[in-house]
Amino acid sequence: MKAAQLFGLWTARFDNPPAGLPAQATVRLQRHAEFSDSLAGVVSRDIGGAGSQAGSTGLAARAALAGDLDEGMLLLDESSDNVSITGTWNGEMVEGSCGRVFRGTWKDTSASAKPDAPDLVFTLTRQR
Repeated sequence: MKAAQLFGLWTARFDNPPAGLPAQATVRLQRHAEFSDSLAGVVSRDIGGAGSQAGSTGLAARAALAGDLDEGMLLLDESSDNVSITGTWNGEMVEGSCGRVFRGTWKDTSASAKPDAPDLVFTLTRQR
């Protein structure tokens, strides 16, 4: 599987998200502008009336994504400010999904993340 096969719109669902992080987000993946075999994109979260920040977390309603697909493993870094990494996504393609579903863990790496914050299980499902 190549990164180009992941370009498009996806829905991310998180198992047991903490306060301030919604259980669902929208992810759009596309070709990275500088590295043609890599991925770029954006994750959008509905964080209600919290403005651009999700409550007390350092996560934005909209954050940049960049990463790679390496032997079926999806590895993405998330950045709420386009400078520092505020989240990491590590998932693998679900067997039999033909590349339409990935499951893995997401970690809050923002400056406001609690040191003992657990990794959250996510499922990423292709919309289109």
